[in-house]
Amino acid sequence: MWQNNKGFILFLGLMFVLRSAVADWSYIPSSSMNPTLIQGDRVGVNKLAYSLRVPFTLHHLVRWGAPARGDVITFDSPLDDVNLIKRVVAIAGDTVEMRDNTVIINGQAVPRQLIQSSRLIPSEMGPLDAEIWQEQLGQKKYESARLIALNRFKDFDAVQVPAGQILVLGDSRDNSNDSRFIGFIDVNRITGRAERVVMSHDPESLYMPRSGRWWLAL
Repeated sequence: MWQNNKGFILFLGLMFVLRSAVADWSYIPSSSMNPTLIQGDRVGVNKLAYSLRVPFTLHHLVRWGAPARGDVITFDSPLDDVNLIKRVVAIAGDTVEMRDNTVIINGQAVPRQLIQSSRLIPSEMGPLDAEIWQEQLGQKKYESARLIALNRFKDFDAVQVPAGQILVLGDSRDNSNDSRFIGFIDVNRITGRAERVVMSHDPESLYMPRSGRWWLAL
């Protein structure tokens, strides 16, 4: 079998190594990152954004960068090792809190403005009515959602992010299993930085490709 198929077997092995340590794409199964990412998106992930890892492990051989506020990252959850995708909101040394839906970092409110008072966004529960806000972390502007009927998680008390850790939130703040529930994320658990929506399939339309969601920068 090896003699007859070694080229194909080596190709498969190299592909899996590259997907584990260099670049991959991630399927978005939920609406926790609405409206930035929606269920059915396939996102290109740069696994060399911050470090080089031993393939198929969380062991980092060389580190040349660190996640910045506003980055969208993939990481293995500290609770169950499921790979998640969220936005970095605070980094080591930051003191962060949330008051009435506004994130406050080191005493400064994250700039935000309401850009749409009502927008139906897709979710696992069907379309949900949301306020859409534009926020800015450093030079990065992005949209976040406040679910009008489900706005339960408006606040959390000030915490300081420990060394070697980050705090992440979903852009859909009322429908995200993020650092408010799973705790800080060790930077060694980060598996890459999401760069673009490569394409998107609509689960409500037989997974047909969505028009307008091709090669979108994050």
